[in-house]
Amino acid sequence: MSTQVIDKKDTEANEMTRYRRRAATQRVMKTAGPRVFLIIMCLIYIVPFYWMLSTALKSTTDLSQFPPSFFPTSLHFENFAAAVSTIPFGVYFGNTLLITVLTIIGSVLANLVVAYGFACIEWPGRDKVFYIVLATMFIPFPIAIVPQFDLFARLHWINTILPLVVPHFFAGAFFIFMLRQFLLQIPKELIEASRMDGATELQIMWSVILPLSRPALAVVALFSGIGAWNDFMGPLIYLQDDMKRTLSIGLQVFRSTHDIQFNLLMAASLLTVLPLIILFLFSQNFFIKGATVGSIK
Repeated sequence: MSTQVIDKKDTEANEMTRYRRRAATQRVMKTAGPRVFLIIMCLIYIVPFYWMLSTALKSTTDLSQFPPSFFPTSLHFENFAAAVSTIPFGVYFGNTLLITVLTIIGSVLANLVVAYGFACIEWPGRDKVFYIVLATMFIPFPIAIVPQFDLFARLHWINTILPLVVPHFFAGAFFIFMLRQFLLQIPKELIEASRMDGATELQIMWSVILPLSRPALAVVALFSGIGAWNDFMGPLIYLQDDMKRTLSIGLQVFRSTHDIQFNLLMAASLLTVLPLIILFLFSQNFFIKGATVGSIK
């Protein structure tokens, strides 16, 4: 009798093991296609970065090979020092960093205030004004170049960073829309309770809304920072002094003066995009949370 019980338990254990194996196999088969697709897409996006790094570490002899080699015969880290010393890289980096930081501060503060007004405060004509703000997203940038340049010239802001920074302190339609959609997810009971306790709108925005909207604000900071760091047209139009140029303009100047030194150009380009890569690696969790416009638990 005991032998039969033991055999029955062994049979049940074997069936459970086979069931778990089949379930695991089915899960792997279901996710195999998406995993392979994601791996291929990752490789497609990684290859240009690898080619940039490989070219930056190549010698002039390696660059003259045909067909081009995928791996450098020897690593030349001195290319980075040569690229930095060829142009005033430190000055360009400082100018770009200053513009980026000020842009992030202006974008976060201004867009939060405006989005709070459109999402959390009831006032006559609010939705109509919001539609007008959204309509500004469809204005082509080339149409606004001449009026903006004329305005900044009358203000004597040409050849300064003010035209690149000050407009961000007046918010933007895309960020206003994104933050408004996020703020609409916040329960209105929290705001009404704060108002009943005697809090002002500024206190509500600072003490209640700001802590809850950090993921969305992180996305605004990330997008605005990347846009300011990579901006080429703005510095090209408004900055005329060489010591006020940004990295995007500096790389173009480097390319025009050292056209055949692709290893130095790739070294300078890699140093330019490296801060953005580091920024995204440290802020990707906030980026995913804010981009999905999650709800409050």
